Amino acid sequence: MKTSCKAGRLAIANHLARAGVAATGLLLALPAAAHPGHGLESGFAAGLLHPVTGIDHLLALLAVGLWSRQQQHGHVLVPTFLVMMALGAASSGGVHLPALELSIAATVLLLGVLAACAPRLQQRVPPQVAVLTVGACAFVHGLAHGNELTGVASGAGFILASLGLMLLGAVPTGRVRRPLGLTIGAAGVWLVALAG
Repeated sequence: MKTSCKAGRLAIANHLARAGVAATGLLLALPAAAHPGHGLESGFAAGLLHPVTGIDHLLALLAVGLWSRQQQHGHVLVPTFLVMMALGAASSGGVHLPALELSIAATVLLLGVLAACAPRLQQRVPPQVAVLTVGACAFVHGLAHGNELTGVASGAGFILASLGLMLLGAVPTGRVRRPLGLTIGAAGVWLVALAG
Protein backbone atom coordinates (compact mmCIF):
# COMPACT_ATOMS: atom_id res chain seq x y z
CA MET A 1 0.00 0.00 0.00
CA LYS A 2 2.78 2.41 0.96
CA THR A 3 4.68 1.62 -2.24
CA SER A 4 1.68 2.40 -4.44
CA CYS A 5 1.06 5.71 -2.60
CA LYS A 6 4.70 6.65 -3.02
CA ALA A 7 4.58 5.76 -6.74
CA GLY A 8 1.42 7.85 -7.10
CA ARG A 9 3.07 10.85 -5.46
CA LEU A 10 6.11 10.52 -7.70
CA ALA A 11 3.85 10.35 -10.75
CA ILE A 12 2.06 13.53 -9.64
CA ALA A 13 5.39 15.29 -9.04
CA ASN A 14 6.57 14.23 -12.51
CA HIS A 15 3.36 15.52 -14.12
CA LEU A 16 3.73 18.85 -12.30
CA ALA A 17 7.33 19.13 -13.42
CA ARG A 18 6.29 18.53 -17.04
CA ALA A 19 3.48 21.04 -16.66
CA GLY A 20 6.03 23.52 -15.30
CA VAL A 21 8.16 23.13 -18.40
CA ALA A 22 5.10 23.56 -20.62
CA ALA A 23 3.91 26.65 -18.73
CA THR A 24 7.38 28.14 -18.85
CA GLY A 25 7.23 27.70 -22.60
CA LEU A 26 3.87 29.50 -22.62
CA LEU A 27 5.32 32.41 -20.70
CA LEU A 28 8.35 32.55 -22.94
CA ALA A 29 6.03 32.67 -25.93
CA LEU A 30 4.53 36.01 -24.90
CA PRO A 31 4.28 38.33 -27.89
CA ALA A 32 7.55 40.00 -28.74
CA ALA A 33 7.69 43.77 -28.92
CA ALA A 34 7.02 45.04 -32.42
CA HIS A 35 9.84 47.54 -32.27
CA PRO A 36 13.12 47.90 -30.37
CA GLY A 37 14.00 50.54 -27.82
CA HIS A 38 11.99 49.53 -24.79
CA GLY A 39 14.87 50.38 -22.47
CA LEU A 40 14.52 48.85 -19.02
CA GLU A 41 11.13 47.35 -19.85
CA SER A 42 12.49 44.57 -22.05
CA GLY A 43 15.31 42.07 -22.19
CA PHE A 44 16.61 39.34 -19.95
CA ALA A 45 18.02 41.74 -17.34
CA ALA A 46 14.66 43.53 -17.09
CA GLY A 47 12.96 40.18 -16.53
CA LEU A 48 15.46 39.26 -13.83
CA LEU A 49 14.91 42.57 -12.06
CA HIS A 50 11.13 42.56 -12.38
CA PRO A 51 10.32 40.29 -9.39
CA VAL A 52 12.65 42.16 -7.05
CA THR A 53 11.39 45.64 -7.91
CA GLY A 54 7.85 44.98 -6.66
CA ILE A 55 7.67 44.34 -2.92
CA ASP A 56 4.37 42.46 -3.24
CA HIS A 57 5.77 39.92 -5.68
CA LEU A 58 9.06 39.60 -3.83
CA LEU A 59 7.33 38.85 -0.53
CA ALA A 60 4.89 36.39 -2.08
CA LEU A 61 7.74 34.45 -3.68
CA LEU A 62 9.71 34.31 -0.43
CA ALA A 63 6.58 33.14 1.44
CA VAL A 64 5.95 30.33 -1.06
CA GLY A 65 9.53 29.16 -0.65
CA LEU A 66 9.27 29.35 3.12
CA TRP A 67 5.96 27.47 3.20
CA SER A 68 7.18 24.83 0.75
CA ARG A 69 10.02 23.94 3.11
CA GLN A 70 7.58 23.30 5.94
CA GLN A 71 4.52 21.84 4.21
CA GLN A 72 4.06 18.11 3.73
CA HIS A 73 4.71 17.43 0.03
CA GLY A 74 5.91 21.03 -0.21
CA HIS A 75 8.24 20.18 -3.09
CA VAL A 76 5.30 20.66 -5.48
CA LEU A 77 4.49 24.21 -4.35
CA VAL A 78 7.35 25.97 -6.16
CA PRO A 79 6.69 24.37 -9.57
CA THR A 80 2.96 24.92 -9.04
CA PHE A 81 3.55 28.63 -8.46
CA LEU A 82 5.70 28.91 -11.59
CA VAL A 83 3.17 27.04 -13.75
CA MET A 84 0.15 29.01 -12.57
CA MET A 85 1.98 32.32 -12.71
CA ALA A 86 2.96 31.57 -16.31
CA LEU A 87 -0.64 30.67 -17.14
CA GLY A 88 -1.84 33.88 -15.52
CA ALA A 89 0.69 35.91 -17.49
CA ALA A 90 -0.25 34.17 -20.72
CA SER A 91 -3.94 34.96 -20.17
CA SER A 92 -3.44 38.46 -18.78
CA GLY A 93 -4.81 40.10 -21.93
CA GLY A 94 -8.13 38.27 -21.76
CA VAL A 95 -8.82 37.92 -18.03
CA HIS A 96 -9.65 40.99 -15.98
CA LEU A 97 -9.85 40.67 -12.23
CA PRO A 98 -11.50 43.54 -10.37
CA ALA A 99 -9.40 44.98 -7.56
CA LEU A 100 -6.25 43.27 -8.86
CA GLU A 101 -3.87 45.22 -6.61
CA LEU A 102 -5.97 44.39 -3.56
CA SER A 103 -6.00 40.72 -4.59
CA ILE A 104 -2.22 40.69 -4.90
CA ALA A 105 -1.82 42.31 -1.48
CA ALA A 106 -4.19 39.70 -0.04
CA THR A 107 -2.03 36.91 -1.45
CA VAL A 108 1.00 38.32 0.39
CA LEU A 109 -0.99 38.37 3.63
CA LEU A 110 -2.34 34.84 3.11
CA LEU A 111 0.99 33.29 2.09
CA GLY A 112 2.83 35.02 4.95
CA VAL A 113 0.35 33.72 7.53
CA LEU A 114 0.47 30.21 6.06
CA ALA A 115 4.27 30.24 6.14
CA ALA A 116 4.29 31.49 9.74
CA CYS A 117 1.75 28.90 10.91
CA ALA A 118 3.00 26.02 8.78
CA PRO A 119 4.17 23.72 11.60
CA ARG A 120 0.79 23.95 13.32
CA LEU A 121 -1.22 23.70 10.11
CA GLN A 122 0.75 20.90 8.47
CA GLN A 123 -1.65 18.19 9.56
CA ARG A 124 -4.72 20.38 8.93
CA VAL A 125 -3.91 21.65 5.43
CA PRO A 126 -4.07 18.76 2.96
CA PRO A 127 -1.44 18.92 0.19
CA GLN A 128 -4.18 19.39 -2.42
CA VAL A 129 -5.45 22.51 -0.63
CA ALA A 130 -1.90 23.85 -0.38
CA VAL A 131 -1.41 23.35 -4.12
CA LEU A 132 -4.75 25.01 -4.95
CA THR A 133 -3.96 27.96 -2.66
CA VAL A 134 -0.52 28.51 -4.11
CA GLY A 135 -1.85 28.06 -7.64
CA ALA A 136 -4.60 30.65 -7.16
CA CYS A 137 -2.15 33.16 -5.67
CA ALA A 138 0.30 32.55 -8.51
CA PHE A 139 -2.38 33.03 -11.17
CA VAL A 140 -3.25 36.44 -9.70
CA HIS A 141 0.41 37.45 -9.73
CA GLY A 142 0.72 36.23 -13.32
CA LEU A 143 -2.27 38.35 -14.38
CA ALA A 144 -0.65 41.43 -12.90
CA HIS A 145 2.80 40.89 -14.33
CA GLY A 146 1.90 39.44 -17.73
CA ASN A 147 1.21 42.82 -19.34
CA GLU A 148 4.45 44.23 -17.96
CA LEU A 149 6.69 41.64 -19.62
CA THR A 150 7.70 42.20 -23.22
CA GLY A 151 9.29 39.44 -25.24
CA VAL A 152 10.91 36.08 -24.69
CA ALA A 153 14.01 37.34 -22.92
CA SER A 154 12.15 39.25 -20.22
CA GLY A 155 9.80 36.29 -19.68
CA ALA A 156 12.75 33.94 -19.21
CA GLY A 157 14.43 36.34 -16.80
CA PHE A 158 11.20 36.76 -14.86
CA ILE A 159 10.71 32.99 -14.42
CA LEU A 160 14.35 32.45 -13.46
CA ALA A 161 14.35 35.26 -10.89
CA SER A 162 11.02 34.06 -9.45
CA LEU A 163 12.40 30.55 -9.06
CA GLY A 164 15.52 31.92 -7.37
CA LEU A 165 13.49 33.96 -4.89
CA MET A 166 11.32 30.98 -3.95
CA LEU A 167 14.42 28.85 -3.42
CA LEU A 168 15.87 31.65 -1.29
CA GLY A 169 12.68 31.66 0.77
CA ALA A 170 13.18 27.94 1.45
CA VAL A 171 16.61 28.53 3.03
CA PRO A 172 15.69 29.85 6.52
CA THR A 173 15.62 27.18 9.18
CA GLY A 174 14.38 26.67 12.70
CA ARG A 175 13.56 29.76 14.70
CA VAL A 176 13.83 32.15 11.75
CA ARG A 177 10.90 30.70 9.81
CA ARG A 178 8.01 31.82 11.99
CA PRO A 179 9.20 35.45 12.48
CA LEU A 180 9.91 35.71 8.75
CA GLY A 181 6.44 34.42 7.88
CA LEU A 182 4.86 36.81 10.39
CA THR A 183 6.86 39.70 8.93
CA ILE A 184 5.63 38.85 5.43
CA GLY A 185 2.05 38.56 6.74
CA ALA A 186 2.35 41.95 8.47
CA ALA A 187 3.65 43.46 5.25
CA GLY A 188 0.61 41.93 3.56
CA VAL A 189 -1.67 43.73 6.01
CA TRP A 190 0.10 47.00 5.15
CA LEU A 191 -0.21 46.31 1.41
CA VAL A 192 -3.92 45.50 1.77
CA ALA A 193 -4.43 48.79 3.63
CA LEU A 194 -2.62 50.68 0.88
CA ALA A 195 -4.55 48.96 -1.91
CA GLY A 196 -7.94 49.18 -0.20
